[in-house]
Amino acid sequence: MQVLGLSIFAWITIAVIIFKTVMTFRGKMSGDILALIIISVLMLTGTLTQEAALDSFGSPTVVTIGALLVLGASMVHAGVVHLISRQLGTPRTLSRAVTNLMVTVAGMSAFFNSNMITALFINIVKVWSKKVKIPASKLLIPLSYAAALGGLCTIIGSSTNLLAVSFYVDETGKQMSFFAPFIPGVACVVMGIATVILFQKFLPLRKLPEESFESSDNYTVELLVPTDCRSIGKTVEEARLQNVTGGHLIEIVRFDKEIISPVPDDEYIFGGDHLVFSGRIDDILQLRTTHGLVNATHHVFSVKELNKNRTLQMATVTWESCLVDKRLADIDFEKEHDVVLIAIAREGEHITDIPRETIIRPGDTLLFEGSRMNTESLYNDLLFFDTVALPQQGQKTYISMVIMSCMVLLSALRIMPLLNSALLAAGAMLITHCCSTEQMRRAINWKIVMIFAGSVCIGKAIEATGLASVLGHGIANTFGFSPLLALVMFCVVATIVTEFVSNATAAAVLIPIAMETAEILGANTLTFVVALMISISSAFATPIGNETNTMVYGPGGYKFSDFVKLGMTMNVVILITNIVTTCLVYPIEK
Repeated sequence: MQVLGLSIFAWITIAVIIFKTVMTFRGKMSGDILALIIISVLMLTGTLTQEAALDSFGSPTVVTIGALLVLGASMVHAGVVHLISRQLGTPRTLSRAVTNLMVTVAGMSAFFNSNMITALFINIVKVWSKKVKIPASKLLIPLSYAAALGGLCTIIGSSTNLLAVSFYVDETGKQMSFFAPFIPGVACVVMGIATVILFQKFLPLRKLPEESFESSDNYTVELLVPTDCRSIGKTVEEARLQNVTGGHLIEIVRFDKEIISPVPDDEYIFGGDHLVFSGRIDDILQLRTTHGLVNATHHVFSVKELNKNRTLQMATVTWESCLVDKRLADIDFEKEHDVVLIAIAREGEHITDIPRETIIRPGDTLLFEGSRMNTESLYNDLLFFDTVALPQQGQKTYISMVIMSCMVLLSALRIMPLLNSALLAAGAMLITHCCSTEQMRRAINWKIVMIFAGSVCIGKAIEATGLASVLGHGIANTFGFSPLLALVMFCVVATIVTEFVSNATAAAVLIPIAMETAEILGANTLTFVVALMISISSAFATPIGNETNTMVYGPGGYKFSDFVKLGMTMNVVILITNIVTTCLVYPIEK
């Protein structure tokens, strides 16, 4: 049945794309769950056969992504990142510091997962910024941009590149060279670095979240239980000391230094207890009058003592976190993870409201105390950056570098397909003990695997339902059968769209249509794919346009607008550089 020239299955595909775009933009659903829903809908409606839908999980792209995640983790555990990070030097100017940082990170991101590199380098940059006496907020945005730009240079530089390659191989039956996007990618890296240096005045000066947490006196109050206090012998709940006006009880320190945190409702109050509250200080001090507490003469809750005797974890709330728009007072998060929320920083400033009563926003930095939380199980909700430790270099460092180099050569010289060489390299990492089986298991991010399996399904549906053909003919007619105009249109749309939806979604939708358009116009399909590959990963103007931007947003104490001025300039520069260099390397006419 045809409706407005499209089959019912094509309309289902369009509905799925709109649904995914809206849900991704609103951040109300985890990407892996969303991918599972999409695959289920496409399969159950008959838009894709069961075999085609389920094949997405075992597609070469998805398996290759898993293998490359393992390789990246192996290189980290072997000390390669530590070795390369030492090359940053001690520049005296911001321009030199930006150059050193961006060249180093871009070079690594061409062969490593850009998100992993960004996560590892956030703490490196913070420490390095103090050494070179340059504010970290002026370096974290260049870090994000460099990670994204470096990923443009090879087909393994980003997962999006691999997705684009898979569509190209399926459509043409030809293999894409390992360094197919290298020259346009390097040109974009050079122009990107030059743009950041030239417009460095747009790099914001912001206060880092941890600076708001340096003095515990700013967000905690300690009160002592005197021997004649009427609350002695009562439970915390009976004494009404758990949730008080202006804050909540986060810890009890006994006279013998026993620490109770989190504090259960049935915990008894004893004379000499130090009660540590978090929230609005002036309001909490009223407890001296209402509950007969007194000022603590010796504060046991200090940053120095905490670092020695307690576990503090600082984390940034992701844009798709289940904590967004919620208050911890309304959910069991603290109880489930055996922690208490001590303080919240937003855009680099400490929020003085009661932490548990504060509605959480994306990018907020949360300070917890208590048991060490499982960072892997909370990957979708919180990004932990204060616990990253880089292994030191050693013999395994050089062994892993040789293995990685062999993998690149085997693939680049087309001696072996990328998937085979990646799996072989992963096995070699395991045999040489550059990475343990447990480290490899933890390295595979199943969320990423699910997201790209869903994206592969969307791409297949666009092709199978004839949607790509219909749109391709429409675009060809609109632009008077001019391949260059069509290419420019696709790149512009890709640059805009990826600021608001995931790169994987943009690739799954645009690349099949672009390849069909290229075929109709008699143009070089490779030109369209390489140009779009770069455009889809070039999102610099918003903190949600690229995952690397999202990752530095909270730790840098940035505001949403901090990305706009420099990011829009970057978008224009990279767009022009991409189209010009790609057309020079791969002539648009066959």
